[in-house]
Amino acid sequence: MRELRTEIEIIAPPGVVWTVLTDLDNYADWNPFITAAEGYVRVGEQLSVHIEPPGGRAMTFRPTVTVARENEEFRWLGKLIVRGLFDGEHIFEIHRVDDARVKFVQREVFGGLLLPVLWKSLQASTRAGFEAMNTELKERAESFAD
Repeated sequence: MRELRTEIEIIAPPGVVWTVLTDLDNYADWNPFITAAEGYVRVGEQLSVHIEPPGGRAMTFRPTVTVARENEEFRWLGKLIVRGLFDGEHIFEIHRVDDARVKFVQREVFGGLLLPVLWKSLQASTRAGFEAMNTELKERAESFAD
């Protein structure tokens, strides 16, 4: 198992960040990493997610929502072809700092047989994608919080 983790402070209430993060239909308007997403942010729901990591290969996959705690945490679990080959649990966490500010954490825990082969490329392209998304999420949430 390996983990990628990024974080950013956002000057917006947790509810605003949650609303932007879970409005999958509008990802194409602002998200440079997850450029399209469809489905409902409810435990057990299957999503359709299209990612475009900078310098990496674009792909569409169908993860299952495993956690959806309003204003706090959203997780999904995805796999490549079959479970155990290459799996990723994507985690978005909203940590309340005060009424008008949060620390947003985006991380993914990877596992599976192909992890040793893919890890080096994931570290660069996926981390860059997380950071780009975090920056744009911050900008969008802060514009709604004004």
